[in-house]
Parts: sequence; structure tokens; C-alpha cells
Amino acid sequence: MASVKPFKGIRYNPERIQDLSQVISQPYDRIQHGLQEEYYELNDYNVVRIIKGKEFPDDGEDRNVYTRAQDYLSRWLEQGVLMREPEPALYVLHQEFPLPNGDLVTRKALISALKLARFEEGIVLPHERTLSGPKVDRLKLTRATQTYFGNVFMLYPDPTNVVTATLERALSHEPDADVHEMFEHDVRQRFWVVTDPDIIAAVTEEMRPKRNLVIADGHHRYETALNYRDEQRARFPGAPENVGFEYLMVALVSMSDPGLTILPTHRLMYDYHRMGGAELLNKLSEYFEVQQVPSREALQQKMEEEIDQIGRIGLVISQGLYHLKLKDDSIMIRLAPDRVPSWRELDVSVLHELILEHVLGLTKGSIERKENIEYLREPDLGYDQIAAGEAQFMFLLNPTRMEQVILCTEAGEKMPQKSTDFYPKVFTGLTFLAVSPDERL
Repeated sequence: MASVKPFKGIRYNPERIQDLSQVISQPYDRIQHGLQEEYYELNDYNVVRIIKGKEFPDDGEDRNVYTRAQDYLSRWLEQGVLMREPEPALYVLHQEFPLPNGDLVTRKALISALKLARFEEGIVLPHERTLSGPKVDRLKLTRATQTYFGNVFMLYPDPTNVVTATLERALSHEPDADVHEMFEHDVRQRFWVVTDPDIIAAVTEEMRPKRNLVIADGHHRYETALNYRDEQRARFPGAPENVGFEYLMVALVSMSDPGLTILPTHRLMYDYHRMGGAELLNKLSEYFEVQQVPSREALQQKMEEEIDQIGRIGLVISQGLYHLKLKDDSIMIRLAPDRVPSWRELDVSVLHELILEHVLGLTKGSIERKENIEYLREPDLGYDQIAAGEAQFMFLLNPTRMEQVILCTEAGEKMPQKSTDFYPKVFTGLTFLAVSPDERL
């Protein structure tokens, strides 16, 4: 059973922070390539100082990014920059954004506290593999602050969108925030605080029987929360069931939401010298129909035309642009006999198992460590680096479809890392969840 609860969120005080766009940020794992510095310069109270603070050469056990995060949290609360919600609330986030064809869509999320459950319980399910490094980092931050700052993005089954319709009844007034975040600036973010007890009761009751909630984004943070909960259970064995550390802050979106959008994540290969483009094409021709195309636009069109077909991959090398069409999917049975058909039919599985590992000779370990590989949302950087001779190959993918995510997850299969990129991100800074041993939900 999915135990969803309202909570007294910690959020920016609108009397002190008139422009919320100055203090919100992308999730911590998206803050790279100089984005951290941009957030630092944006505002002295930007949440990035807490979720991904700067490191310094003299950092040690007593002074580091985690102790500074706690200092910021405590100081901002004392100064009134942050405030506690006076009563338990659910929060609603509508994200309006343009699709590539120009159509505007809105993805509607419910932000709440969710009682943690292990994956084997069948309430919450993962869909991607995770790495240990980010989990260690997030655990240290949670230990230091006893607070969750970002949302784990989850999908829940609701074919007729009853939860969304129930929440709509509480949104007749102007939103409590209406902002654009600096990085994904095309996305309009509208945010409401919902305290109506009847609405809250109806939503929590509707969510109660649900199972198979799928983690769309935030696997590391969910697993970190489980580890933190277990640590706290050992320290406080007599704590009640509604103690803060039993819960995690989540953004819940219906699987039937018309604004649910998945983008592809492309793979750029660099510092790879075992074979060149001509040899790669020759090896790929054993398994794929290889068709050269004249332009980026032609390759993109070819990919889109066959988005629902198995094993359709774009290839960019210095010699040109190519569309790959898998000749026979039985090769995937031979390479991954223990996997279910829905996993073997993913383009990203074909890329990883057949091309990266079988043809190029990479190992699963080297791929996990991101040796010779960079993940790209937009392919422009990859085209430029190949043209400049700074990278060898780029593999373009169609987006994974929602029905594929559901099939793999329900079968207990974890998809390869970076199989999905749910757009837009649920940004950080709207509200925080305190999870100390003294907190009750």
C-alpha cells in the first residue's frame, strides 16, 4: 500500500525571497559544466549551496560540503529566509513546456511525503541500474542535514487521472509560485500549497491501495533514503511509524498524464582507438542493415519514422551519418538469454549489449565507470566533437516509450543506465522535507 502524507514543508519565505527563480536549481546530478558557479552567482541563498556546494582544498572531517550545507539550512531558517509550513500540506506542481513540434503540454505532479518501502514489497519499483558513488554522497548530506531537498520523481497507475482531478478542485486561486528556472528556462513552473483537509483526505485515500509506483528519476536518492532509514531505525528502535525518517519527499505523476515526456540519451565515444569508423561499419553490417544518410535532418527523420521498431540506432562517425536497422533480433537472445523479451527489445539494450560490448569490446564495468563514453541529451556537442576529431563515434537513440518502461519494471528488469530522460526535471527549491527523529508525519 502506498502511504502518502501531507507534511509541514520547509520553503523559501516569499516575504524575504520575492523572485523564487533566483534560488531554485536543477537536481544535484544535473549541476555540472559550470552550472554550479552560475547558481552561486545568481543569489546568495540559492539552494545549490546546500545540495551541491563547493569543495575547498582545506576541507576535512569537521568542515566540508556537508557541514556547510547544515550551516546554511540552520542559518537561513534563523534569518527567516526559509520558513516552516504552519500546517501539513500537499503541494502541486504544473510544468508547462513546448514539445519539439511546438505544441504546449503540461505535466502535473503531486509533491508529498511517501513512506519508504523496499523494492521487493512491490509498492515502489526501480527501472534503471544505479551506481554506488552518488548514493554515498547523498547519504552524507542526509546525515548532516536530516532533510530531503530534492524530489524523487515517481509514476503511479491512475488510468482515469482521479488524483489529478481531485487536486484540481484546490487550484482555483492563483499559484503560490509562477516561475521559470534558469537552466530549463522554457518550462513554466506553477506551484500550489494545498491545505484543504477534505482534498488531502481524498487524495491520500485514492493513493492508498496503489502498488507498482515506478521510480522515473532519483533511483540513487531513493536507495539512499532506504539506507538512512535503516541507520535511524537501528539508532531509534522505539520510534513510531510516523517518524520523519520513515518517509521521503516525492513528486508523483500519473502514468496517464498527457504531459509525460521522455527524451532520448545519446552516447558519445571518445579516446577509443581499437578500431576506426570503416572497421566499425564492416563489423556492424553483420548484424544491421547499414544505410548512409545525407544529413542530420535526414537521420532524425529516419529515426522518427521507425520509433516503434526494434533495434533502430543512428551512427555518426567522421566518414558520415548512418542509420542502423537490426537484421534479426535473435542475436539479443544469444547475448542476453536470461533477460525478458521486453528488455531485449529496447534500443538501448541493443546498443549496450550488441554494439558497445559485443562489437566494440567494452565491459559492463567500464561502461558503468563512463570510460570512453559520455551521455548527451542534445547531440549537437557530439556532432561538433566528431567533426573536430575529439571523439570517434556517436550513437543516437529514439526515446524509450512509457509502455516499455512499465513492461520492464513489472517484469523486475532494470534497464541500462541512462535509458530514460524524463523531461522536464523536477527542480529543487520548492519545498524541503525534514526527517529528523523528532519529526512526525
